[in-house]
Amino acid sequence: MTIPGYSQIKETKRILLKLLKDPKLNLPNEISSLSASDLDGLIKYTNEQPDQIVLPCRLKECEVASALKSIEALYSQLITNQRFPEFASKSNIVTLDLQHCLMFLFMAYLASVDDMTKLDKKVIKRLRDTDLNKAQSITYRRMSANLYKTKDERYYHIHGSLDATTTLNMIGLPGFDDSLTDYDEVVKVIQAAVAKFNCDDLEKLNVENRQAGVECIKYNQFLKSEQGKITEEKPFWEVDILEAETPPAEYSPIDTKVEKRPQILKGIKVLELCRIIAGPTIGRILAEYGAEVLKVTDSEHLPDVPFFQVDGNMGKHCCDLNLKNSEDRLVFEELLKDADIVLDGYRLGAIEKLGYGPQVLKELAIKRGKGYIYASENCFGYEGPYSGRPGWQQIADCYSGVAWIQGTNLIPENNEPMIPPFPMSDYGTGCMVAIAVLDAVYQRAKKGGSYWCKSSLVQYDSLLIKQGLYPDDIWEQIKSRQSPDVFKLRYYDSVDKISSTCLRSMKAFKPDLFDGDLKYMDEWQSEGFGGMVKVLKPVVHLDLTRNEFNCTSRPNGFDKPEWWM
Repeated sequence: MTIPGYSQIKETKRILLKLLKDPKLNLPNEISSLSASDLDGLIKYTNEQPDQIVLPCRLKECEVASALKSIEALYSQLITNQRFPEFASKSNIVTLDLQHCLMFLFMAYLASVDDMTKLDKKVIKRLRDTDLNKAQSITYRRMSANLYKTKDERYYHIHGSLDATTTLNMIGLPGFDDSLTDYDEVVKVIQAAVAKFNCDDLEKLNVENRQAGVECIKYNQFLKSEQGKITEEKPFWEVDILEAETPPAEYSPIDTKVEKRPQILKGIKVLELCRIIAGPTIGRILAEYGAEVLKVTDSEHLPDVPFFQVDGNMGKHCCDLNLKNSEDRLVFEELLKDADIVLDGYRLGAIEKLGYGPQVLKELAIKRGKGYIYASENCFGYEGPYSGRPGWQQIADCYSGVAWIQGTNLIPENNEPMIPPFPMSDYGTGCMVAIAVLDAVYQRAKKGGSYWCKSSLVQYDSLLIKQGLYPDDIWEQIKSRQSPDVFKLRYYDSVDKISSTCLRSMKAFKPDLFDGDLKYMDEWQSEGFGGMVKVLKPVVHLDLTRNEFNCTSRPNGFDKPEWWM
């Protein structure tokens, strides 16, 4: 059965052109001036399947991801011409597979170690135990990060983050309860505890305890909120000039007669100070283009989600440094001397408190005579009353209105919000900040200076919602492809249960996306994970330059704190 009158490619191009002409984004003229016919000669879209759209989400996630990957590709073409003028007269066509773009939004759920995915309990034996507070491995504690109904019939997403004890204590529950192991029973217990509080009272407690919780509101409520109004005035991603004194930064030489398909970011050094998904996605994308990415964490003291490292650490080396330790700070500062880019995935001001924020790098850039690029992502953005609050994908989706859109469109009879499947806003935000970094790389090489690139999960959600919903007939056909279990999901189900249920449904209808023939997947032997890892291949393919990983994935803290390429 086909869907007449709808084209994923046409919608992707519409969104792309709208973004290219958006004056708030301030894109280089070489990109913003492109017409529809110009784009037809630069980007080739493949694998359009409007009659098989299967993601159970009415928002146009695939088309938005494809448009963002298109902009990423246009910047890669721009940098190719800048860095390799000998290629300027040649045709550097971009190929984008729309199904590949969609898979980018849930690639952590596609990754595996010896064919064990995130949802396989046995995989934990292959991972480094960075769940220091058992916030992920114990169901009771894991469900402290979930959406529940309050006493006054509203919905609040509490979020125990990577600890859980503070949030559980906040609602009157113990941090640990060994008697609670059954998923449904855990939900009942925590829901009963949350139901004792009115939403406003819970919000007050949440703020007092500095937890990453938020009321689940609708899009019109978001637009009326102070934070929403500020978000609406901002571009979807930002590139701010920190200083304009340092001269143009030269690329390291590459002999294209020897290296026929060079990587555009080869020789660019990146220090990644990030955890979980959105921040590491920035570094992963830069690694695809050849950047030397060194992820810096403190695995002995800072918890992280173990499995997300399988996919998120691809193409990088990973070291441990405690930036509160004087000896480790000296090591980090030696690395910083040679770095080009610093990625910051922590709460606003956290890295500044350690002495390494954008203003410090601005001064260091002037002293060394070469600009820095500072890139950061967070939940709510960098201005406004919520800017300093912690947040995650689920928090952004609840605050922006995405969760209400998801729930009321998937199962309208329940009239309740629901977290979308997969951390799609994480990956979309990571892509937007990577685009901003590519802009800064181009600008730094052209005219010098230092730059601060930034975006947020809520800004991605805003972009997504603005593209509208699938029409009724298309949406009904998408729903008809889902398994019955999808329509049994409720607001209180965890992101993993929602994602695993939807993933099984998608696999049943469209097994070719998951058939294991490595069309979309890279396969690497990993000493760090003790087996064969499979991860999603880079999405953007260019004729003249190469997008490939230069090393396999490894767990946090696996390598020495040194540049490695």
